[in-house]
Amino acid sequence: MNTDHTHQIVVLGAGYTGMLAAVRLARNTRKLDTRVTLVNPSARFTERLRMHQVAAGQELTDFGIPELLDGSGVRFHQAAATAIDTAARTVALNDGVTPSYDTLVYALGSSTDTGNVPGVADHAWTLNDPRLAHRFSLRLREIAAAGGTVTVCGGGLTGIEAATEIAESHPDLTVTLISSGEPGAMMGDKARAHLNKALDRLGIIRRIGVRVIKVLPDAVRVDTGELVASDLTLWTTGVKVSPLAADAGIATDAKGLIITDPTLRSISHPEIHPIGDAAAIRMAWGQVHGTCQTGLPTAAYTADAITRRLRGKTVKPFRIGYFHQPLSLGRHDALIQFTNADDTPNRWYLAGKAATLYKEFVSSTPPFAYKMSKHMNAQVQLSKGGRATRHTA
Repeated sequence: MNTDHTHQIVVLGAGYTGMLAAVRLARNTRKLDTRVTLVNPSARFTERLRMHQVAAGQELTDFGIPELLDGSGVRFHQAAATAIDTAARTVALNDGVTPSYDTLVYALGSSTDTGNVPGVADHAWTLNDPRLAHRFSLRLREIAAAGGTVTVCGGGLTGIEAATEIAESHPDLTVTLISSGEPGAMMGDKARAHLNKALDRLGIIRRIGVRVIKVLPDAVRVDTGELVASDLTLWTTGVKVSPLAADAGIATDAKGLIITDPTLRSISHPEIHPIGDAAAIRMAWGQVHGTCQTGLPTAAYTADAITRRLRGKTVKPFRIGYFHQPLSLGRHDALIQFTNADDTPNRWYLAGKAATLYKEFVSSTPPFAYKMSKHMNAQVQLSKGGRATRHTA
């Protein structure tokens, strides 16, 4: 535990949420006796929203975390957290350093789960790591030159974006999308009709209503017993979180998410503030699921809430509602399904060029928000949910 008078704030994870929380905290507490330290194993900021572009072979802007933090007052420590001692209030890092904290912001996020289906870990690729996504793109180029086959497993937003990006970038490939449910099921009928036209235009084969039960080096086996030939398999379905919180005795749900109170503090350790994909957050309309449009507001809210408590002020409960579901369909098409607070689709949607510009704006906003947050509290919340969040569930 910290023994001097400086209030030590440690932020674990420099993804979308951790970056914003750290920069905003440093700005908000600059006149207080605090120190904000951001811990992350890589010095490069990963744009998770664009990993499908990397996988398809596109070059992205290289954002270095130290450069993004320059002038913010945040101390960056490049290392991976290996354990949390909640009694001593310390974090063990893989470089042997053990920083202490008075307040811990837990922003370790989530990744694609490769452990539930045989063969996935050995024979499938994921979009968890930009280095692996780049290696996938090199292999993809070789497969495309031979007119081979690529299978994308998972019909959620990530799977759809990956399949369309790959098919558009490599038209000589045969791209198959396998999904247990209807791709784009979270969208309205008209938006989904546009999606299916885009998949047809790009020549993407769909295998709907089947489940992959095994991944082989050159095929995937589905629950009908059929083998689907696949020179390259991309796995985009299933989510897991770091076991660090559960291993430390922090109260978590069945999925390993840290259970929060109405102000996004751990119910078992109130000095710990989980944000983004690491937090189990429940609104009156239901459970918040991990997306950038909810993750960034949790980061901004938490930074403001910590600051208010340090100043002896009260904190109002967190409220959030969904506003849209942005989906890219390659570089020249996209869909924006506008939603109700509970993430159900409403009647409004955008498609085509307008949606492409909208989606690009959404994807490019986070790095800009970090830079702006050095000077002002940037607005990142699109909806507080209105009536849907006025009463606790």
